[in-house]
Amino acid sequence: MAYIENEVIDRGLEEVLISSTCCLKQCDDGPVMVIYPDNIWYGNVDNEEAIDTILDALEDGEIAEDYVL
Repeated sequence: MAYIENEVIDRGLEEVLISSTCCLKQCDDGPVMVIYPDNIWYGNVDNEEAIDTILDALEDGEIAEDYVL
C-alpha cells in the first residue's frame, strides 16, 4: 500500500483515492486492485512492476491488459 500511495503522490494523480478492503473473493488472483468507477479489476498485483504498469495505463487512459481479471 505504501508504494502505491507514494507513486500516486509522485505522479500527481490527485483524483485517485486509495483505500484498502478485506476479502474481495478473488484469492486465486490476489492481491487485487479495483479501479472505480470504471469497474476494472486487476489481479496478481504483487510487485512494483505490476503497480507501475497499472498506474501508467491509468495515466494514459488505458487498461493494463496483462493484469485484467
